[in-house]
Amino acid sequence: MLRLSALTGAGAAGLLRAGDARAQAFKGDDQPVKIGYLPITDATPLLVAHGRNLFQEEGLKAEAPRLFRSWAQIVEAFVAGQVNVIHLLSPATLWVRYGSKFPAKVVSWNHVNGSGLTVAPDVQSLADLGGRTVAIPFWYSIHNILLQDVLRNAGLTAVTRTRGAAIGPKEVNLVVLAPAEMVSALAGKSIAGYIVAEPFNAAAEIAGVGKVLRFSGDIWRDHACCVTFLAERDVADKPEWTQRVTNALVKAQKWTLSNRLQTAQLLSNSGPGKYTPHNQQSLAKVLAATDYSDYEKTGVVRNKGWHQRRIDFQPYPYPSYTERLVRAIQTTKIEGNDDFLKGLDPAFVARDLVDDRFVRKAIESVGGPSVFGIPANYRRQEVFAI
Repeated sequence: MLRLSALTGAGAAGLLRAGDARAQAFKGDDQPVKIGYLPITDATPLLVAHGRNLFQEEGLKAEAPRLFRSWAQIVEAFVAGQVNVIHLLSPATLWVRYGSKFPAKVVSWNHVNGSGLTVAPDVQSLADLGGRTVAIPFWYSIHNILLQDVLRNAGLTAVTRTRGAAIGPKEVNLVVLAPAEMVSALAGKSIAGYIVAEPFNAAAEIAGVGKVLRFSGDIWRDHACCVTFLAERDVADKPEWTQRVTNALVKAQKWTLSNRLQTAQLLSNSGPGKYTPHNQQSLAKVLAATDYSDYEKTGVVRNKGWHQRRIDFQPYPYPSYTERLVRAIQTTKIEGNDDFLKGLDPAFVARDLVDDRFVRKAIESVGGPSVFGIPANYRRQEVFAI
């Protein structure tokens, strides 16, 4: 039975018109797409695919996406079958498949980068976080991994203390908060910072209650944060359905690359679907990244030669990333029983957790790897620089 106690921390349906040949040709399972998502930019491909009727264009039914406030909630709903297409933190997929032994597969990436470490205005460097509390969205998150890496590099130790307990000057207390709670916690000074997906970093900047100290993509170049996760039974028993889902998500990413401001409007609280509670300003600040050069000038962005955007989109799940992710999480402090991590072989996980057959076909169908800046051989070397 799935237990989440240790991981506290988540249109209209219809087919294409009757005359559409693809819809008519699709005689397989008519299982509807039931999206589960958190109100963060990581969910962009899922929401764009729904908002622009890309699932319907693939001959699929699509229910109204279901918003969750925490990662624990979205995992519980996924395992229970209440939703069947979700975006999930890449490290959390390890816990679901190997820790809880729920058979599910990563079929694509949702985006790259898209997260940052936001701190209170008085924090000038990582050293200033010593003796203070920083929030993460989930123990099994790229945020927890990268935060602990930069803290170690600064001579600080990540700890978990109960409320009111003393925190040493070289210690940083980690707490799990739902992303939606982080900005108010920072404004209320109950935490000194947080590391999380956008647009919660941009929201703190706009409100004047926090500033970005580092971007996650400036530490691990073009890393994945959230991935598309499907139950293995759907991947195995409904390959045509899985392919069509993946096709829609890849088309959504391609559209987003050329329509960033329109994407911000689509996802905003003033958009037709009202998918997120965020205003267009905060979403555009992230998706359009018009101020990224300013972060380079002030030293927030240190690896200028990487030429990255604040958030970007490419769907291919590189095996090299999964392998490095496994090695990284094995040296990361995590609350709860994480014994299963010790026995994971990185190369095995890259083959077993991820099924890239569908996304390769989807990428080829929209013009090939070059559309997303992916090497023709679908390989890359991971670059990490604190």
